[in-house]
Amino acid sequence: MTQQQGPIKVMVVDDHPMWRDAVARDLAESGFEVVATAGDGEQAVRRARAAAPDVLVLDLNLPAKPGVQVCKELVGADPKLRVLVLSASGEHADVLEAVKSGATGYLLKSASTGELLDAVRRTAVGDPVFTPGLAGLVLGEYRRLAAEPGPAADTDAPDAPRLTDRETEVLRLVAKGLSYKQIAERLVISHRTVQNHVQNTLGKLQLHNRVELVRYAIERGLDEE
Repeated sequence: MTQQQGPIKVMVVDDHPMWRDAVARDLAESGFEVVATAGDGEQAVRRARAAAPDVLVLDLNLPAKPGVQVCKELVGADPKLRVLVLSASGEHADVLEAVKSGATGYLLKSASTGELLDAVRRTAVGDPVFTPGLAGLVLGEYRRLAAEPGPAADTDAPDAPRLTDRETEVLRLVAKGLSYKQIAERLVISHRTVQNHVQNTLGKLQLHNRVELVRYAIERGLDEE
């Protein structure tokens, strides 16, 4: 995976014009390239496909089409898209629904501007970003999902993908809920190297995002010591 060239491209989706404009302005003033904004779900899907942002900052409560549906459609069509939900709701059901629909992170609107900017930067490189207190909830949901029967890759097949020792090591730490930064520190490698291992693993296993990756790891007991 090559180093990103130029500013991170961001799109802001919120049905409150003043809030949407304020977030877009803060992002633009901090060096992000705001490629589009939208005020409802249908518009969001249409404009995101045309503008191809790196990060979608998405409110869940949207007219025309709910945010989780927007997320599901866009991430389904382009798994490289990162979605940071920015919501007034801290309801656990909303958080879990967003993660299952493909969101990389979830931030409450009570976050400071600095926290938002940091969250967008981290989301752009694939780090999961959650308002404090929600990360444990999400990891618990990953475990619950993993316990449910689901379409699992047939790893017993002779042509099952082979992961390197380092890829398996990174996968194990991802399953434990560590951020890419924490994994990099623990393994004494760069953040970029961790990202590359995760991307290679996703490709080999034909998975689309971190949720599927964690589920795969937990199904195989990789989160256990």
